[in-house]
Amino acid sequence: MEQLVNAVNGIIWSPALVYLCLGVGLYFSVRGRFLQVRHFGEMVRLIFDGKGTDAGVSSFQALSMTLAGRVGTGNIAGVATAITFGGPGAVFWMWVVAFLGASSAFVESTLGQVYKEKLDGQFRGGPAFYIEKGLGIKWYAWLFAVVTIFACGVLLPGVQANSIGAGLEQAFGVAPTVTAAVLAMALGFIIFGGIKRIATFAGAVVPFMALGYITVACVILLLNIHQVPAVFMLIVKSAFGLEAGFGAILGLAIQWGVKRGIYSNEAGQGTGPHASSAAAVSHPAKQGLVQAFSVYIDTLFVCSATAFMLLITGQYNVQGPDGEPIYTGIAGVAAGPGYVQTAMESIMPGFGAAFVAVALLFFAFTTIVAYYYIAETNIAYINRKVHRPWLMFVLKLALVISTVYGTVKTADLAWAMGDIGVGLMAWLNIVAIILLQKPAFAVLRDYEAQRAQGLDPVFHPEKLGIKNADYWAGHRAEDNLEDEHRAAEGKAPLHDRG
Repeated sequence: MEQLVNAVNGIIWSPALVYLCLGVGLYFSVRGRFLQVRHFGEMVRLIFDGKGTDAGVSSFQALSMTLAGRVGTGNIAGVATAITFGGPGAVFWMWVVAFLGASSAFVESTLGQVYKEKLDGQFRGGPAFYIEKGLGIKWYAWLFAVVTIFACGVLLPGVQANSIGAGLEQAFGVAPTVTAAVLAMALGFIIFGGIKRIATFAGAVVPFMALGYITVACVILLLNIHQVPAVFMLIVKSAFGLEAGFGAILGLAIQWGVKRGIYSNEAGQGTGPHASSAAAVSHPAKQGLVQAFSVYIDTLFVCSATAFMLLITGQYNVQGPDGEPIYTGIAGVAAGPGYVQTAMESIMPGFGAAFVAVALLFFAFTTIVAYYYIAETNIAYINRKVHRPWLMFVLKLALVISTVYGTVKTADLAWAMGDIGVGLMAWLNIVAIILLQKPAFAVLRDYEAQRAQGLDPVFHPEKLGIKNADYWAGHRAEDNLEDEHRAAEGKAPLHDRG
């Protein structure tokens, strides 16, 4: 089984996908005149702009739901794995993926808003919706939906659950079977509560967990501030094969940095648009910019915090393409959360391992919840014409079983299966957003033009020549804006968005 999974992974994660991700991010960055830099202040402002409605969540809640999916075990265990197989230089390529990927995140999340629909009283959107309505290729949309349901409902939850089980076992001696049972019950309570419960949960937990983890990491950096310049140079030099000992794995540094970078921040993978489409905004570009900022939070803040902790303490291993060790700083510990627990424990004895285990619990559990929402949205897409209520129940059951199975299964197999899911979604979505880039950048220009006039932008797809953006037809944008203002004043919305 493991050999088969690894063989499939080798095909999906060929150099073609690695360079496609980097190339598309660079192209979108240039075409958008590096919007991820020009609009940085606007990104921060928009996070707290607008309120939720009966049909949609606020921009902040949508950001929290996206971060729930992005900030997960990849930020802890994934960084450790990237360094093991790609050396310290892999961290640099994770940064590159985040910087360039912010433009990809803008494009996909903006498209999600443009082509979103209101189904069963809730906003729904994502790649399946914009592939069908923007490209007019229904079979391709269905293919993405089916792949995403399988990836997020079956393959990916096991990765997150495995890290939770391993972290709690190492820190507190909790048996994985006990962890699996508790996770199953907690997960069931949340996913049977609908999107509002998911959004409320994410909005409460995600900011707390990310801020807490970054704060502890910053304390560690301040205690070892004299080592930070040397560690930064180690990362940069290793990224280009200039550091002695790591030159032989330059290609692996790029490959693992891109792979783990995409796994962590999910830019271009197609997961972000699902949550961003649930936001109630007056213009699609608003949520596109907010989602671009989420990539920075995930990789440049949280992943960097993990990487610097590992490299400052030296609690990591690096192995060559042949499996032989190049650097050994922590013997007898498998690549994953154990690195980070050991690193933090070496600086904060009696606290470090437990803190990482708790952080992993929050990070990974919220990601599993986000995976459910993504899979649920794609089932909602499939159910638009023919209602199949049993599909939702099967999804909930599959997700809980996958979580339990992943908690007690080996980490290597869980990560390999998760990589297959991420890779398939990335291939399908990146091709789609390349073909749909024209309306996405037309929306950006429209937003910039209205902001230049001092307006709070509203969206009219017909003025931009965008077809099949049915939700936004007529004066829907003005209705959205009026209801946003009423919500800010604590008043009920006036308009039906059905």
